[in-house]
Amino acid sequence: MKLSDPIQYLKGVGERRAALLKKLGVTTPGELLLHFPRAYEDWQTIVPILQAPVDRPCCIRAIVDHAPAEETLRGGLSVFKTTVTDGAGVLAITLFNNPWAAEKLRAGDEFLFYGRVQENFFRREMPSPRILPVVEARLHAVYPLTEGLQNGYLEQLVRRCMEQTLPQVRETLPEELRAVYHLMPLREAVRAIHLPQDLAQAERARNRLIFDELLKMQLELLRLRQEGRQESAFALPRGAGEAFLTSLPFVPTAAQLRVVAEAEADMAAETPMRRLLQGDVGAGKTAVAAALLYAAARAGLQGALLAPTELLARQHYATLQKLFSGLLPPEQCALLVGATPAVEKRSIKAALKKGALPLVVGTHALLQKDVRFASLALAVVDEQHRFGVAQREALESAGQMRQSPHLLVMSATPIPRSLALVLYSDLELSVLDALPPGRVPVKTYCVDASYRARIYAYIRKHLDAGRQGYIVCPRVAEGENGAAPASAENYAAQLRMQEFAAYRVALLHGKMKPKEKEDAMRAFAEGETQLLVATTVVEVGVDVPNATIMIIENAERFGLAQLHQLRGRVGRGAQASDCVLVTDAAIGAQARARLERFTQTQDGFAIARADLEQRGPGEFFGQRQHGLPPFRLADLLRDTQILEQSRAAAQALAQMPLAGEQRKDGAE
Repeated sequence: MKLSDPIQYLKGVGERRAALLKKLGVTTPGELLLHFPRAYEDWQTIVPILQAPVDRPCCIRAIVDHAPAEETLRGGLSVFKTTVTDGAGVLAITLFNNPWAAEKLRAGDEFLFYGRVQENFFRREMPSPRILPVVEARLHAVYPLTEGLQNGYLEQLVRRCMEQTLPQVRETLPEELRAVYHLMPLREAVRAIHLPQDLAQAERARNRLIFDELLKMQLELLRLRQEGRQESAFALPRGAGEAFLTSLPFVPTAAQLRVVAEAEADMAAETPMRRLLQGDVGAGKTAVAAALLYAAARAGLQGALLAPTELLARQHYATLQKLFSGLLPPEQCALLVGATPAVEKRSIKAALKKGALPLVVGTHALLQKDVRFASLALAVVDEQHRFGVAQREALESAGQMRQSPHLLVMSATPIPRSLALVLYSDLELSVLDALPPGRVPVKTYCVDASYRARIYAYIRKHLDAGRQGYIVCPRVAEGENGAAPASAENYAAQLRMQEFAAYRVALLHGKMKPKEKEDAMRAFAEGETQLLVATTVVEVGVDVPNATIMIIENAERFGLAQLHQLRGRVGRGAQASDCVLVTDAAIGAQARARLERFTQTQDGFAIARADLEQRGPGEFFGQRQHGLPPFRLADLLRDTQILEQSRAAAQALAQMPLAGEQRKDGAE
């Protein structure tokens, strides 16, 4: 068979089992070889019966005393019982509804029994063991399964597949590169991960295959970076961005000045800047973006800021108008979102195409094919993890000239620097690692719903002092997402009629019409509303310095990074602020410990790492993230050393002749 043949033609498969294998992502022999074990059972470490650990998997080699005796229980369940011995100890074996295994256990024959030993009145027994001949005393692979497929069948099928197709597996790495990183040959690694001699060999095989997965990702990211270096860009004069920052009515942080200087050095070149700006909540990323956009406008060119939501785009637009006050006429910066009136949209698009409009802030509306720029010099993408690579490239290609825009992508979802350097290796990295002066750390508490009366009293204390507050709910209305108890609509209605009838309470959620959302946010920002009941639509971009208390209902339903974003909506002024996480009283100890850990730190990078460890990169970044490939084996947190090695290897391969070209023999 060939590696690319349909799996149904492999002996022992057929159409029915091929349909089951397809559920596992296996449609060819090549894909079956890549269906790696998730664990191993140790059948080669033989444990004496008398020394076998209780209630832990182990393997016992023993001789059958007598043929199993059959008993029939109520309901027609058949039970087969016998005893086995290894010469020193006796073990009772019980098989439930398994006459086929019972038939094989003939008196005097020796077998391997794998399972969990139990003690019952000084009698040792093993219920429902797996049973194999003694020649199978080795490590056995445990595979991901689907209903209708048993592990033993899959194990035999993989062995049969390797016998027929393993010689077709061709090496993908040069020998000198394998020697540098002590990597097994690929064919040997594929065999060893399915049929390892011991756990050490299985680990070596796993490392080689993880290396290949990560190297593939690194080569793709390197290709993106190299393509960027071959493009040309507008070279911008240096200094305008720094001058802009120092002209503002507040003192910029040293980190902001450093990042602007790094970006301006990039933008002074005739190759496009590709830079990721990471910064914790409230670190001042928008001011950095404003400085660079101002530099583009001062040079007579154009800049665009892309935001993932209309609310955030409007917030950015309002912030930029304030920051540019006295430096740029208001009409030189426009807002383009889905709700922009058609006549205004046509006017903005025409001005962008002519070059008469220097700056624009928008949402996905900026990615439409009819949005063209005369001289787009800088594209800023906020909340990078919410956009895919294709969307980012669409904005970069919106210019009408040969020059590509410089690119700044911003993320308020911090991840560890070592991981960022690898995941975003097509981008340079800047980090805002200092908060503006005057920021007071937000005090954070975690309580259950039994404290609700005290929570309401605490909210009233803030509101009576002239401050404002948020209550965040996990869903908009009743009937969404199962049985989550807190819905924004019901909560707001209840508070208006009961506990906060004497206060001005407003509602904000993503399903409201654009104008309703805008009016609700404007009223809160201007102090007309005291308490805002909202969903996570307030997670990013909402900047109301007078808001000093944040209540998050059903906090156990949120990721730590999202909780950190929500907490960042308060503490934006000089007043002391509080965040209260309200949980279901029935949440488990692990979930409560996770939230308690959150209350003890304000470090977004530490919080993000904890979130990554718990949820994994796929869920953490979201499915529409920047193009993270699905991995069969690699774990971006556990395998950081291999991650760094694969990055170095990708750079080395790029220098080799014919690097990345397809082999003439067609091997992949």
